[in-house]
Amino acid sequence: MISALVKAFGQLSDPTLRRVVRLSVLGALACYAALVALVWVVLPQMRLFDADWADTGAGVVLALAALVVPLLFFPALVTSIMGVWLDDVAQAVETRHYPALTPPRPQPWTELVGGTLRFLALTVVVNLAALPVYAVLLFTGFTVVLAIAINGYLLGREYFELVATRRLEPAMVKLSFRNHLGRLWAAGAVIAVMFSIPLVNLVAPVVATAFMLHLSQSLRSPKDLL
Repeated sequence: MISALVKAFGQLSDPTLRRVVRLSVLGALACYAALVALVWVVLPQMRLFDADWADTGAGVVLALAALVVPLLFFPALVTSIMGVWLDDVAQAVETRHYPALTPPRPQPWTELVGGTLRFLALTVVVNLAALPVYAVLLFTGFTVVLAIAINGYLLGREYFELVATRRLEPAMVKLSFRNHLGRLWAAGAVIAVMFSIPLVNLVAPVVATAFMLHLSQSLRSPKDLL
């Protein structure tokens, strides 16, 4: 697992990976600039209070909020945009490290959309089921551990399915995930930690994709057919 992670970070200088990161950050910056511009255009047209001083104060507060609040979600926006190009990342990793692999199988759009919806449903169900446990652990300091454990499972599954479905049918992907649940869950926990580190979280999806692809190749066996 450590070797797979080192290889993943080591390929960040790859032109394809750099392009994905650059386009994602620029896309997020464009969205941020558009939002700020929209707020600054709309705010002068609004009047929240009758008193001029109160209305001016509220406008200043809202303007500052429009500048600051989106920054809190900037990493999430970057990673969301980045998801569009993660298949390109997987291809770049395979080209560099596994040139003997055959071309990936074509995936119908119904499979891609279905997988996305199933993962979204799984995320909601798992987190709702964990809410009572979060409440119990709220004052113990173990909520962070629980969050990493839950997100480790979800992210491990998401990124494994992302790279594995390039080679396997969905049924075989599920079987392989169950066969290697412990190792893939641990890999997901590593990815969850990456997403929690400032600046690192801006490249986390790219590194996670490369990391999981290396890991999936290390699990190759006749049974898994990876």
